Amino acid sequence: MTFDSPLSAYQHALTDQGFVPDAAQERAVLALQQCFDALHQGHSPITGVYLWGPVGRGKTWLMDQFYQTLRVPARRQHFHHFMGWVHQRSFQLTGTCDPLRALARELSAEVRVLCFDELFVNDIGDALILGRLFQVMFDEGVVLVCTSNQPPQQLYADGFNRDRFTPAIAAIQTHMQVVAVDGDEDHRLHPGAVQQRYWLRNAEAPSVISTVFQQLTEGQAVSSAPVQIGHRTLMVVQASETVLWCRYADLCEQPFAAMDFMLLCDRYRAIVISDVPCLSAQQRPGRIARGTEDGAARVEAGDRELPQLSVHDDSVRRFIALVDECYDRKVPLYLEAEVPMDQLYTQGYLEFAFRRTLSRLKEMQLQRFVPRAYPQTIDRG
Repeated sequence: MTFDSPLSAYQHALTDQGFVPDAAQERAVLALQQCFDALHQGHSPITGVYLWGPVGRGKTWLMDQFYQTLRVPARRQHFHHFMGWVHQRSFQLTGTCDPLRALARELSAEVRVLCFDELFVNDIGDALILGRLFQVMFDEGVVLVCTSNQPPQQLYADGFNRDRFTPAIAAIQTHMQVVAVDGDEDHRLHPGAVQQRYWLRNAEAPSVISTVFQQLTEGQAVSSAPVQIGHRTLMVVQASETVLWCRYADLCEQPFAAMDFMLLCDRYRAIVISDVPCLSAQQRPGRIARGTEDGAARVEAGDRELPQLSVHDDSVRRFIALVDECYDRKVPLYLEAEVPMDQLYTQGYLEFAFRRTLSRLKEMQLQRFVPRAYPQTIDRG
């Protein structure tokens, strides 16, 4: 069913789809409606919308209703997809006078509105770019609507050289209406028909995941040959043309990046992972040496403390990125693990970020998580 505004879509969800009334969602949809009206009435400048709050409060759903009802050129992307494009395009513009300004002008010529899902900054290279990029995007008339688990002032809160990122925070607060979507309920966890995609490994019984893979690949040719993903080789247990089965260590403990997970979701309609360990571990102190390079820019001289990471945290970052990609692209993820889902990651530096991952894994266990193709970049002209 097609709706003519984000407000009408929300009202329909309340009356006909069993949505539970939520005061925080109502505030959010009214802010989105104001932005929607301004865009279609030709106002300028236009205030964007920044929706933040805990996982499962409906932020992404609300933003998607806004996006789907727009009648102006718009793009909807996961935030780390956008940053991948920014880094690539910035490199291509090397030698151009003010490459970030040139990039923002290119973007403004293509779209009026940019919708980001899951704005989260933990990389110094991203932080240094965003410190100026957001401002020049606003200067060029790009309207931003985004979701995040954090309010603007908490973005990159413990990051190195954070003062280089604070202009981005100021730009967000100046050009976007900040709305807390912080209702009491995680709407993802409302009861629903179960579609099990997570199993505990029983060392005394045959692996369940083997049977799952056979069911998913019925009638397809399978192979245990390594799979080429971009410029890297992935060791697999088995793979067919549409289903991948690999071990956690071979996917998440190897130097794969978010772009590689995008390629996996482009290629496969289901991903199966076995031998997922307990990911919690005690944090360990770290130091950064004087004069080393950190990300895109040289760190100012001086010894400084690194975040206290655990032995698993590098692989957990990859696992979080993988779950995000599968969730956004509606690629079902089948897991066999050593511990129950709620015990996967209970201690470590990434505990806050993992809450969203856990919520998404739980939603993937419900039949309302319907597998479908989800393009990496969505443009609405």
